Amino acid sequence: MVSAAVAAVGTAASAGSVGLGLVAASTWGGSDFAGGLGARRSPALLVVASGHVVTLIVLLAVCGLRHSPIPPPVELMEGAFGGLEGALALALFYRALAMGAMGLTAALTGLLTALVPVLFALWSEGFPGPLAACGLLLGLLAIVLIAYAPGNTTPPQALALGAISGLGFGLQLILLKLAAAGGVLWALTSARIGGVLGMAAILVVAWPRSQLPADGSTTQAGNSRPAPVWSGFWRLGILAGGLDTIGNLGYTLAAHTGRLDVAAMVSSLYPGFTILLAAVILRERPSRRQTLGMAVALASVVMLSL
Repeated sequence: MVSAAVAAVGTAASAGSVGLGLVAASTWGGSDFAGGLGARRSPALLVVASGHVVTLIVLLAVCGLRHSPIPPPVELMEGAFGGLEGALALALFYRALAMGAMGLTAALTGLLTALVPVLFALWSEGFPGPLAACGLLLGLLAIVLIAYAPGNTTPPQALALGAISGLGFGLQLILLKLAAAGGVLWALTSARIGGVLGMAAILVVAWPRSQLPADGSTTQAGNSRPAPVWSGFWRLGILAGGLDTIGNLGYTLAAHTGRLDVAAMVSSLYPGFTILLAAVILRERPSRRQTLGMAVALASVVMLSL
């Protein structure tokens, strides 16, 4: 009877971790959708930076109101470094996408984002059960199917930058779990501090390039290059930043209370939610490959929950 009770508790914890991972995936997907809409009219890095700054202020205010004890410096540094290198990885990812065909680059980045914490969890926590292992493999396949869109030949440099950004995103997921040992709230706050510092450095270095929006909806007089729209960029930036913070919270809680590989895998399915939002709001129909990927993702989530 004791073993049955322990198994029931383990199953409940696994299901809870998967549920929190789905919260992270859905809100991260919504964040990418909101940020993508903002980047169509305004500089993408500026949209992201505005969301980072506002959510940092909110997180610091919540920490102060709750009188949350400051964790040891090690956990603070883990969170801050995760936010800093995550911001740099985001800039590299934007650069990779701007260099040519996006499909293979996005698929490679998404695969490495999930694979890095999965391998770390296998090393630090041991191998999961057979059913969970199959669920992890299906999750990796789902990420590739959802993110990959056949297109023109992708430049090798774009693939290299995409791989580096995927490694950076994966490392950020690991560091968030480690930082949560000192408190989930401060893990999110320290990561956002590092992210704001990283975004500030990126904007200083890459400001001339960041002034170009994703499409050419408007042009400057006598210049064929697109002109950014400055008014209202912060609205979608704040929405994207808020959803991203909720996603970080869901993922960190999932990784803190359950296995890192399960939390990372389920959370990394967020492109599927971005595609669903685009289909519902913008009437952009997903491809057959993406539809198959979302079906495989659903099967993966079910297996991981069991």
